Amino acid sequence: MKNIDSYTHVRGESVYLDDIPVVNGTLYAAVFDSPVAHGKIKSLDIREAAAMHGVVKIFTAKDVPGDNQIGGIIPDEELLASTHVHFCGMPIALVVAETDEAARVALKKIKVVIESLPVITDPREAKEKGELIIPSRTFQIGDTINAWHQCEYVFEGRADTNGQEHLYIETQGAYSLPQENSAIRIYSSTQGPTAVQRTTARVLNIPMHQVEVDTTRLGGGFGGKEDQATTWGVMCALATYHLKKPVKYSLQRMEDMRMTGKRHPYSSDFKIGLNKDLKIVAYEATFYQNAGAAADLSPAVMERTLFHCTNSYFVPNVKATAYSCRTNLPPNTAFRGFGGPQGMFVIEAAIAKAADALGISASVIQQKNLLQTGDEFPYGQKAESEANECWDKAVELYDLEKLQKEISDFNHSNKQYKKGMALMPICFGISFTKTMMNQARALVHVYTDGSVGVSTGAVEMGQGVNTKMLQVATNIFSIDPAKVKINSTNTYRIANTSPSAASATADLNGKATEIACKEILKRLKKVAAEEFKTSEENIDLKDEWVYANGEKTMWEWKRLVFETYFRRISLSEHGHYTPPDIHYDLKKEKGHPFAYHVYGTVIITVTIDCLRGIYEFDSVKVVHDFGNSMNTIIDIGQCEGGIVQGIGWMTMEEIVYDKEGKLLSNALSTYKVPDIYSVPKEIDIHFLATQKDNLAIFRSKAVGEPPLLYGIGAYFALRNAVKAFNPSADIPYDAPMTPEKVLMSLYHPFKK
Repeated sequence: MKNIDSYTHVRGESVYLDDIPVVNGTLYAAVFDSPVAHGKIKSLDIREAAAMHGVVKIFTAKDVPGDNQIGGIIPDEELLASTHVHFCGMPIALVVAETDEAARVALKKIKVVIESLPVITDPREAKEKGELIIPSRTFQIGDTINAWHQCEYVFEGRADTNGQEHLYIETQGAYSLPQENSAIRIYSSTQGPTAVQRTTARVLNIPMHQVEVDTTRLGGGFGGKEDQATTWGVMCALATYHLKKPVKYSLQRMEDMRMTGKRHPYSSDFKIGLNKDLKIVAYEATFYQNAGAAADLSPAVMERTLFHCTNSYFVPNVKATAYSCRTNLPPNTAFRGFGGPQGMFVIEAAIAKAADALGISASVIQQKNLLQTGDEFPYGQKAESEANECWDKAVELYDLEKLQKEISDFNHSNKQYKKGMALMPICFGISFTKTMMNQARALVHVYTDGSVGVSTGAVEMGQGVNTKMLQVATNIFSIDPAKVKINSTNTYRIANTSPSAASATADLNGKATEIACKEILKRLKKVAAEEFKTSEENIDLKDEWVYANGEKTMWEWKRLVFETYFRRISLSEHGHYTPPDIHYDLKKEKGHPFAYHVYGTVIITVTIDCLRGIYEFDSVKVVHDFGNSMNTIIDIGQCEGGIVQGIGWMTMEEIVYDKEGKLLSNALSTYKVPDIYSVPKEIDIHFLATQKDNLAIFRSKAVGEPPLLYGIGAYFALRNAVKAFNPSADIPYDAPMTPEKVLMSLYHPFKK
């Protein structure tokens, strides 16, 4: 089945936030944000701005009727700064005017005096000064203290990864409208409608049932709208609450980049020990997470870093400690992979360092340590592994030996150009690591004409989840897809939703839809069984016809539906799903936090121009564990997009703040993302054949986040290409590997 949104997308008819027709009398908002990263507000003068033509009202912290607090996990982030600012871009005042232009002109007339305070941008410095969001956490298995004595080889080092700008095509935004009886409806570009609803209720000091949040689709999210979309929805609602008018705010690109958090940068230390057979005996890692100025989702992101610190390898002795460090940058937030990629980069760096020192390919160590089914992760869960199957299939399918020879021959006969290759196995857990969030609901209505309406908590943001929800309903009812409509995500239809995140959206909401549809199907079959005087087990629905005892009857789908309605039997159901056996003990740091894991292996090849430092990716060859894919077109698209986004993070996407916490890479002229000219020339994705059971919807494993992890291999392929030119190159494990870094590595130090 094709993506059901494709038709309206290519015709420009898909409805996003900015496509919603504005109501007469709509006002427009804009935020005045802090020009400094840390300081005490001495004075705020809004008088001149408030007197400007078209300005209706300027809101500050004193106008908040409830709790001036938007922090979700930890209440440490004000909606509007009251006495102190903690990062450049922190909202201080909200201007509401008759036009967007008037609101933005007024911003320039607001005057603020801020007494500067010390600015911290480095997570290691924050750790030393005791600036932590939460206490540190440690995952352990085995005994690393004594395990080092069993190691033939021990290596230590440091690894750093930068942040990443989400750069969704549709920027952050919201549109709020007053409703009867003091209720408020918010159209929000959010991955978490319930988070917007809950926080708005708290800030306005009203019950949640007074706040309706509706989301049709997003123009991209990647995690950046899981928590941070809440701010703009609440601000619009605050203005609507006071003015009783519709209020809209769509951020401009530079505003969005300046005021929102990114993927978390990490600085990490590692120590790895191997025996003479190159088995990893012990591994220690310390992660310093740059959380930014407030918690946001950093504690959960840090936790997932620990969950994925050993990637696709079994290590019997592990000690991994993580610190969530408070700095004066915008609060960093969820991003595809949610901390997992940062942890996986570190163990890959450790393996690469060991391989360099031993004069062997990193792939030798990687292959020898892949997870087997039954191996235990540091957090206690046992692996149901496809790691070796993916690796072996990639080696066989893509003829690794031949690729290695071709690269060797090329490098031997070329001086200016060198090729590099790297393998990257992946293992990614699927579930929210906060057990409570692993739940979903679906509301299914079958109408008397046989058409079907489905509402779930899943937010469509380009990943094709609406198509998969439609597939669930059409599969269970065996009807034409045209008979099914997937409705917008709405907190009045589906309450208490978990955000569309963690690669769990299709599984959770798909299973809830399946439960609801099967319950209705039971009732339909009962009616048919009574009519045809047989048991319900002997009734089947195939291609919109009723079959009794294997024989096609005269009843088609529409007649069955109407007969069920005629007998006063419900054609609606509210399905609720929670995945079984998920649990985690925070005190012991042990449990079974994931429904299942996704595995895969990629072989990445790259060619660098050793004169200029520029490079291009020749091929990305993947064997991926899709389970039993329910939609190969969507899943391939997710893989391709994730791979390119991961490569971008590891290569050209470089976020730069100055020492005063000001974002320098604040526009698309200074922050580069992969375009059509920088993507790999070839991306080949092979679906691993597997019959193993899993908890995914229709056994079709989640595919949102895992493919991004393949991008980590791009860094090591580039590193190997540089080494082919300059074997003595001193290359720190510091991503992204920009062309500038490649050029410097090629010639420093250089020995003939």
